[in-house]
Amino acid sequence: MREKSLLFLIIAVDFGLLLFVSGTLSISYYEADIFFNADSAVHYLIKLSCAVFGQNDYALRAPFIIIHIVSTLLLYAVSKPLLKRETDRLITVLLYVMLPGSIVVSLAANGAAFMILVTLLFLYLRQRDNNLAMYILLIASLFLGKGFIVLYFLLFFYAVNKQNIVLMILTLTLFAAGMYMYDFGIGGRPRGYFVDTFGVYAAIFSPLLFLYFIYTLYRILVKENKTLLWWLSFGAFIVSLLLSFRQRIAVEEFASYTIVATPLIVGTFMNSFRVRLPQHRKLHKFFAALALFSLLFNSVLVFGNQYLYPFFQKRSSHFAYKYHIAKELAVELKARGIFQVYTDDKKLSLRLKFYGVEEGGEFALEQSILGDIEIIYGKTIIEKYALLKHNF
Repeated sequence: MREKSLLFLIIAVDFGLLLFVSGTLSISYYEADIFFNADSAVHYLIKLSCAVFGQNDYALRAPFIIIHIVSTLLLYAVSKPLLKRETDRLITVLLYVMLPGSIVVSLAANGAAFMILVTLLFLYLRQRDNNLAMYILLIASLFLGKGFIVLYFLLFFYAVNKQNIVLMILTLTLFAAGMYMYDFGIGGRPRGYFVDTFGVYAAIFSPLLFLYFIYTLYRILVKENKTLLWWLSFGAFIVSLLLSFRQRIAVEEFASYTIVATPLIVGTFMNSFRVRLPQHRKLHKFFAALALFSLLFNSVLVFGNQYLYPFFQKRSSHFAYKYHIAKELAVELKARGIFQVYTDDKKLSLRLKFYGVEEGGEFALEQSILGDIEIIYGKTIIEKYALLKHNF
């Protein structure tokens, strides 16, 4: 009873923080393009949400926050057979909801949330030997986006290792169908992005935890029992690094299968911690405290992103810049009675459209240091815009 109470407390706090942050973000161009132009599962989900709850940021991001909460509960369920102590399972959940990558996935309108949900649900069904539901889930996931091509690829090699003929045939068929249906982007001119990919992973996990993630994968590879969770996490990580030697990859299509490895991280650390006598645990305690502080620090930066602009000389270098400005700009325009405006920035124009400011009318909007429309976060002016009479 105590374990469940603490679990739901963690989830409730996480839900409240995510809901708060979702109200501080604007729609990005990528999300606006999905909302208005895409033909995908994400498009129809956010269209439905906005049709029911209104066209606003809460409705845009609520489905992904809900998917994140369900995924967190599934992660807890999946960790039960792997971690026997309730403390370890709670630490796993807490670690997962604090990961910068997990926070971003829960707030961004893209397919990564689906990938995590399906992966954890597949693991849950696999633990319960519900093969029929597993296969139906895999087939259905084909229509949720191209990111599942990675899952089919990884599961195929797992099936080969376990000599599971049915899973082998199914995943190979789904992989071929996915490559036919989607442009996965494995061609192009060879260029190295290994360091960039490594850096993105470090940001997703936080640097210290990322190093321990690598150690965990290696330790299980050479010493421990290799579960399906390890196969997916290890495989996605290695494949993404290998591909990054020749091209820039969409890291979220691989990272979704790595951030669910928190039960492995916690299990490896706790086993190493508990086999030592109390007087020999100082180094483990120091590392744990340092890693948690680093994780907490990175999570705070994500939640308080609007107040970080004073530390960026170039505003557009801010990691959340593409999720800012549009909503505040639309509010100011509508306050002036302007519901149509021209701008040379077509990406901004599409974002403004989400907030009810269409392209057109008698005014033109341009970025200018002399403009009287100021976008301010905290006490920092982020951008200035000027309204001019449009020259037809």
